[in-house]
Amino acid sequence: MLVDSHCHLTYEGLREDIDGVVARARAAGVGTLVTIATRLSDHEEIVGVAERFNNVFATVGIHPHEAETAAGLAVDTLVQRTAHPKVVGIGETGLDYYYDNAPRAAQRASFATHIAAAQRTGLPLVVHSREAEADTTRMLAEACEAAPLKAVIHCFTGSRDFMERMVEMGFYISISGIVTFRSARDLQETVKAIPQDRLLLETDSPFLAPVPHRGKRCEPAFVADTARFVADLRGVALEDLASTTTANFFALFDKAAGEECVSCA
Repeated sequence: MLVDSHCHLTYEGLREDIDGVVARARAAGVGTLVTIATRLSDHEEIVGVAERFNNVFATVGIHPHEAETAAGLAVDTLVQRTAHPKVVGIGETGLDYYYDNAPRAAQRASFATHIAAAQRTGLPLVVHSREAEADTTRMLAEACEAAPLKAVIHCFTGSRDFMERMVEMGFYISISGIVTFRSARDLQETVKAIPQDRLLLETDSPFLAPVPHRGKRCEPAFVADTARFVADLRGVALEDLASTTTANFFALFDKAAGEECVSCA
């Protein structure tokens, strides 16, 4: 079974048919989903979705686009919301210098708060980084010098050097349907070089539908299409890629592993 390590089940396009979305994912061989937070105001809805399905988990955090709303956000606030058994990660957080929807200083402040919460809880940090490799690397490196930190760079589209720096820090690299795009030649070469034990898969649905679904609303079932493409790209059997990426997911999101065992008992 595969894992969609990053989707947004409460976004328009998925929330209206949540039962069908989860059922289609199962039918496609996608056994575990993580619905990702982008605002604190959505926390109850996100957790509510995770509570409905034993194979759906959630995170808590504020997207860099929303960083201005995080002014004054306390580490304790994030930590307290991780008490729920289905909340398995912190984020998504990070830096987006492409859109600059929030001032960069506000983004960095919010990112620092999320990093501290991840370090305090031991939960993995879900990192968004776009056109911000230098600052992302600097902040994560400084954090790692201070205390242990687990993280995944989600929807990776960065440089090979950035990937290698993140792997050196012990982080995971998550690949979305972008890798299937004809224009993604550089990314495809980088994906070939990601160490086997650091690779994850995601959809970022309802966005970024992979080939052959481009132009459609993306959903977690489509991670199977990305998996087939990545397996072929790396020259491995699909079954082996599924086994590896699922094991990697539960190694990183170890709280989900415990909860899934409880749910299945």
